Amino acid sequence: MELQQLKNRFHDLADRSYTQGVFTFTGFLGLGEQDAFWQEEQKLKYAGYTVYGGCENADRVMVRFGSAEELGYEVPFPIVCIHIRPLVSKFADDLTHRDFLGALMNLGIDRSTIGDIKVGEKQAYLFCQDTIGEFICENLDKVRHTSVKCSVTESAEDLVQEEPEIVCVQVQSVRVDAVLAKVYNMSREKSLELFRSGKVFVNGRLCENNARTLKAGDIVNARGHGKFRLEEGTRETRKGKLAIEAAVYR
Repeated sequence: MELQQLKNRFHDLADRSYTQGVFTFTGFLGLGEQDAFWQEEQKLKYAGYTVYGGCENADRVMVRFGSAEELGYEVPFPIVCIHIRPLVSKFADDLTHRDFLGALMNLGIDRSTIGDIKVGEKQAYLFCQDTIGEFICENLDKVRHTSVKCSVTESAEDLVQEEPEIVCVQVQSVRVDAVLAKVYNMSREKSLELFRSGKVFVNGRLCENNARTLKAGDIVNARGHGKFRLEEGTRETRKGKLAIEAAVYR
């Protein structure tokens, strides 16, 4: 969807929620689409909104327009979690995120109906819109060369919690480019190239200012590398540098 069309869609959903007194939902939004939402956020907040992707720290999220406090009732996000696992584990391939996503796209599913895919050992948990869940369970029977079975699972958020790796690094400052370069052990120039090519997002927003100062709790997503969250407890070393900790999600 073109950027302006997407922004228009946000305004249509917000207006319908506000005028009709109902909750409305976007499809799942990637990072670039989330940035389009945040660009319009001030103009949309009159309707009230909540952002959620089915689990904590989801990369792909939906926006629900409407306020439970204002509307006087609650409607959950139309998201289900599907457990995809091999029929015979010992014969299963070591499957990647790309393998699972490719198998889903081969079913002709619209990308906006698919959220995060949390990949474990030869299995995955898929967040998707509830309208497509049954179709996936009935039709997704193979991922690469591995025969699989799918079922909707409850308490999904408890099942797919990612344990980040805590990385300790020393930086001159908590500028986002400096922290990113240290966390991913890359040169400052390579870090800057990520900004120039529009691949760095902070808290779901495109970050074009590489000198931006991070604060504890900020989540940085660098396309092609992963994401990390800056932790509490920055301290100064004897040599005048800052020792920081980042929770890195690979």
